[in-house]
Amino acid sequence: MKKSNYSYIGISFIILVFGIYFIPKIIDRIKNDDVSREDSRTDFVNEHKSTPSDLAFIKINGKPKKVPHFSFINQDGKTITENDYLGKVYIIEFFFTTCPTICPRMNANLIKIQNEFTDFDNFGVASFTINPEHDTPEVLKAYAEKYGVTNPNWNLMTGNQEDIYKLANEGFNLYTAQDDSVPAGFEHSGNFALIDKNGFIRSRVVGGNPIIFYNGIISESEKVDETGMEQEITMLKEDIAKLLKE
Repeated sequence: MKKSNYSYIGISFIILVFGIYFIPKIIDRIKNDDVSREDSRTDFVNEHKSTPSDLAFIKINGKPKKVPHFSFINQDGKTITENDYLGKVYIIEFFFTTCPTICPRMNANLIKIQNEFTDFDNFGVASFTINPEHDTPEVLKAYAEKYGVTNPNWNLMTGNQEDIYKLANEGFNLYTAQDDSVPAGFEHSGNFALIDKNGFIRSRVVGGNPIIFYNGIISESEKVDETGMEQEITMLKEDIAKLLKE
């Protein structure tokens, strides 16, 4: 018999042994749903891949605007910087604890947002007091407890007033000023800024243009204010959810 025939017989024998030994095992795996589980794992990974959202990057001089450096003390006496928020989606606000007008409404809205994202450990809030002389870490701690702040990524921060005002007015273009002629002696924007996981300011596009900020004063239950302006808290929640998926 030729050598080539021996080779064919050997290969056929190996194929036969493979079929006898392995095919029943493959059938068992299919019956036991092992293959399906692999497919499910693949589906899970594909389903949870990050996907870019339709939210715009706020651009200054053609470049996406990023949160500038900051370093302040939070309600627990810890130093917090912008780096503590990397990898998180978060809201920025400027407020003060003795504010008699818009701050209570803003923070009531933030509490409701907080409570809708309790399952996300990468969601947070950065609140900067514009009255740091009064708002010590102890005062901020009491304020947080009063309003029901439970998110570990919600930092209420105090520090040098000049630095805070610069962060507000130049870093975010959120108006802040000390004015003895107004109630409680301070003025500030009632808007929220939305920040993505990489520290960029993002917003929804309406009518072809980014809205830049979200009104933080009008609640979902109020729907509109006395001027007819519609609430934007629902919009903000939807956009937070989009950024969390990125």
